Amino acid sequence: MTHPFLDLAPLSAERFAAIEDRVARLLDTRQDVVITQGEALLPLEGAIRATATPETIALNVITGPYGQTFGNWLRDCGATVHDLAVPFHTAVTADQIREALNEHPEIDFVSLVHAEAATGNTNPVAEIGEVVRAHGALFYLDAVASVGAEPVLPDAWGVDLCVIGAQKAMGGPAGVSAVSVSERAWTRMTNNPHAPRRSYLSLLDWKERWIDTGRKALLHAPAQLEMLGLEACVARIEAEGLDTLMSRHRAAAASTRAGALALGGGLEPYVHDPREAAPVATTLRTPAGVNASDLVARVLAADPALPLAAGGGPLAKEMIRVNHYGTDATPGTVRACLTGLGTAMAEQGLAVDVVGALGTAERA
Repeated sequence: MTHPFLDLAPLSAERFAAIEDRVARLLDTRQDVVITQGEALLPLEGAIRATATPETIALNVITGPYGQTFGNWLRDCGATVHDLAVPFHTAVTADQIREALNEHPEIDFVSLVHAEAATGNTNPVAEIGEVVRAHGALFYLDAVASVGAEPVLPDAWGVDLCVIGAQKAMGGPAGVSAVSVSERAWTRMTNNPHAPRRSYLSLLDWKERWIDTGRKALLHAPAQLEMLGLEACVARIEAEGLDTLMSRHRAAAASTRAGALALGGGLEPYVHDPREAAPVATTLRTPAGVNASDLVARVLAADPALPLAAGGGPLAKEMIRVNHYGTDATPGTVRACLTGLGTAMAEQGLAVDVVGALGTAERA
């Protein structure tokens, strides 16, 4: 008995390359784009291990948990790391980056997360890119959460290593990711004797055995279902239009934020300035005495399909995350989340206005 998910014809190198080309068009980049066969942590780690050496002097920007992870990887490669940490309820500024680079002019590598879905902030990459480019450092960017929800433009912003994943705003599968690589990033890897080779983490393997040979033979059997899922989600974005998709995310974020403020009960946005709030997810701070994990559990017990989560680690008691990305970036999802939160808060004796919140969200 045949099965549409299991009995598939092999994915050809030609089709694999065509999917890479469509991802490159999505990023409006002329850089090489490598689709990696795993969740985005694969190219995120691979790109650092390919370019960082004991001689590397890095500026690692921390606006959430992923920035902390990147600093750990850089140190593991022997790099000297200067961390620039800002409160998780805000974004880093280009002036802060410039000041750090002026203080440590020897810095030759800058790592940054574009949008931190875990904390709900987003950073001004276009402005930061100008500063990093003027300094001459290699620019590494995690755009996994932001791609599809806001502009991601590696060429225009001077990003040398731009990693994306399909599972958030793109509305695609989690098990496949991609990285765009500039020529000078390839040069840095080629000159790095510590860069992984003949390894699943190796970007150089893809450069030497895939790109340089004309993309005729794949390195290994591709993750077929994930590749077909990526192809399908890119096709869906092309049909909807990237600008329309980003507009849908902006609208979801604006209505969630406005509705949460109108809901009352002490619920408030975790990211203070709306200009620094990511369109992919809205984070909310619970009022004193209300445990965020318990509140989310109560909401999900009534409707398990809602895209709600408590914050991670130490934020689990005080932060709620509304993940309005991909197919959940809709007015219906926003209304359902606000209704669920309001109902659960009312059950805990908090004074909330669900009707008012829904009306405010709709107007926003």
